Amino acid sequence: MFQKSLTNIYISTLCLELSMLIQAGITIRNGILMIQEDEQSKDSKIILQNLHENLENGSPLSSALQNAGCFPIYMITMVEIGEKTGRLPETLKALSEHYERRERLFLSIKNAALYPTVLLAMMIAVVLILIVQVLPIFNDVFGRMGTQMSPFAMQLMRFGAWLGGTSVTIALILCIILVSAVLAWTIPNIRARIFGVFKNKFGDIGIVGRIASSQFVSSMALAVSSGLDMDDAVSLAATLNSSLRVRNKYEKCMASIRTGSNLADALRDAKILSARDGKLLSIGNKTGMADSAIAEIARRSDQSVQDEISGIVNRIEPTLVIITSIIVGIILLSVMLPLMGIMTSIG
Repeated sequence: MFQKSLTNIYISTLCLELSMLIQAGITIRNGILMIQEDEQSKDSKIILQNLHENLENGSPLSSALQNAGCFPIYMITMVEIGEKTGRLPETLKALSEHYERRERLFLSIKNAALYPTVLLAMMIAVVLILIVQVLPIFNDVFGRMGTQMSPFAMQLMRFGAWLGGTSVTIALILCIILVSAVLAWTIPNIRARIFGVFKNKFGDIGIVGRIASSQFVSSMALAVSSGLDMDDAVSLAATLNSSLRVRNKYEKCMASIRTGSNLADALRDAKILSARDGKLLSIGNKTGMADSAIAEIARRSDQSVQDEISGIVNRIEPTLVIITSIIVGIILLSVMLPLMGIMTSIG
């Protein structure tokens, strides 16, 4: 069994290719073979060969995906539903769009974490250079003039001297943290576990909660496009997207539906949908276009989350620049003002 974890973009591309091949009248087995022939990656060829062998032995696509050991359970479940409902091409196309949205969201989160981290590192580097390298130079200048820097500047210089004495230890700790962070970010299994722990603790708070709701709605839209009715789509989405912090929200929604509440009202009362999206879904139910409505809601939710993440980044960047400027300004003024006073008295 192949244990390589696959990226969202790879799964999205594979699903789209399979959907196109099936719609062109090509069997899945032959389609996998065609994709394998054009594949350049050795690992991907192994995966596709595994799928092809399972399909040749008479296994359906969902079982072949499961036996490969590297495809997400969400994808396998949806493919199995598409096979049972006879809407496999539509399901695969919807899966492609679903994993493409997840990739965009992942890149947005990655950029949101990367840019502030780089700015913060630059800010710390500038401050450290000032207190470790620049302040001792000013201290020598003040000493030649028979005076000393301000108490605040002296405290900063002493702190810089302490940092200089422990620089090897600090550098070693930072390297360990950096290597651990890089490994956690680049290894999908570790990253998924970390995200899982984070979601269980903060899964329904702020932007994290809105991301969870967006993924829930996306799963609903995918389930509906695979042939499930709306109530079953809600149940499946709750099963595949639940975490400890958001489980109560989904259970509340399901309880409302079981007691006869309108689906749109249940989703809105559970704070999964906004009032505007709940109204759109209600109109979709009344007009027999619920599938189109939930697909549009999924698109809006994804776009709203990405816009919010971009807004957070846009606020963090100037904030860090302003903080850096203030800190550097305070440090320089703490030595420049006394120096200017001395120069004035000498003049």
